[in-house]
Amino acid sequence: MKIGFIGVGNMAKAIIEGLMSKGVEAKNIFIHSAHKSNYEVYSQETGVSACESNSEVIEKSDVVFLAVKPIIVEKVLKEVKDSVLTHDPVLVSVVTGVSVAELEDILGSKDVKIVRTMPNVNVEIGEGMTALHKNDNVSDEDYQLVKELFEKIGKVADIEEKDFSTFVALAGSSPAFVYFFIDSLARSGVKYGLNKQKATQIAAQAVLGSALKVLKSDKTPWELVDDVSSPGGTTVAGLLAMEEAGFMTSIVKGVDATISKDKG
Repeated sequence: MKIGFIGVGNMAKAIIEGLMSKGVEAKNIFIHSAHKSNYEVYSQETGVSACESNSEVIEKSDVVFLAVKPIIVEKVLKEVKDSVLTHDPVLVSVVTGVSVAELEDILGSKDVKIVRTMPNVNVEIGEGMTALHKNDNVSDEDYQLVKELFEKIGKVADIEEKDFSTFVALAGSSPAFVYFFIDSLARSGVKYGLNKQKATQIAAQAVLGSALKVLKSDKTPWELVDDVSSPGGTTVAGLLAMEEAGFMTSIVKGVDATISKDKG
């Protein structure tokens, strides 16, 4: 399979590097972006093929990732419209906040094959979480191929398009929330004498182990909270102090704000 990327920003690079780490050969990946120095240097660093235009990417690829900023997606798609309609690749959009219907309207066709996706940055290390939604033109076979690409670099969830904004908050933006939480834990350790590096390693491993426990357990997260909370103990004291400070409310408000921003 030949895989193309229109746009070579952070998310595209995360996907590319995740795929290559799972055995996708660099020679089968084609890239182009508006910044020539950026994509040429990236091509030299990774061995992926640099193309002279977005249309060339489409002509050489079976699956094309559209990985540009929302503000320029219309300009880019109008530029490659003829190539898309002629070569008929599966167009995989990772553009935030742009629906399948909007992409079809820009291309002026309801016959294009589009899979809307929302990966998170952890695809780079093979631990991503990606939402997928296809239009009716994508065959089950083609959809499975796209799913398998993302399954190489994490987990996937088939969701309704109306739920993408919620997914953005729960999986797309949440890595930053978790990094913030880990850093806050680490800084608390520094307050009591640990150096920052050691405190960060301790906090990150604790979060990693806790996440794996949730995924492997039949219990709900709250039941797991109860499991480690002895009556009158230190953990209960910490939980009560965090809730008094508005811990859960702050998380919900963060999700609310993320969804609101995504919906515009």
